[in-house]
Amino acid sequence: MSYEQIIRRPIALTEKANRLREADNQVIFEVARDANKVQIREAVQKLFNVSVTSVNTLVMRGKDRRMGRGYARTQNWKKAIVTLKEGDSIDFFAETAHSTASTGTTGT
Repeated sequence: MSYEQIIRRPIALTEKANRLREADNQVIFEVARDANKVQIREAVQKLFNVSVTSVNTLVMRGKDRRMGRGYARTQNWKKAIVTLKEGDSIDFFAETAHSTASTGTTGT
């Protein structure tokens, strides 16, 4: 399994994730369900060029959702809380020169 397949997406827009990132230097990711802690540690270190001190994982159970007249269940997924070494950080919302450039259109 490649590193891109292990790390699915960062979970950065929740209050708990924001609090953990600021206070404890921890980052939260959605990861593949069959990935273990060692694989998650290696993937984060290689993809983001940071040092990882610990990895905590938990399986989030799927919820019941309405689909028309019946109910369906969303899939279970795994969450990883990764603690980074002091001084390291991952910035998911970094400004780039392309995103700040104006498009040159006028609103007429």
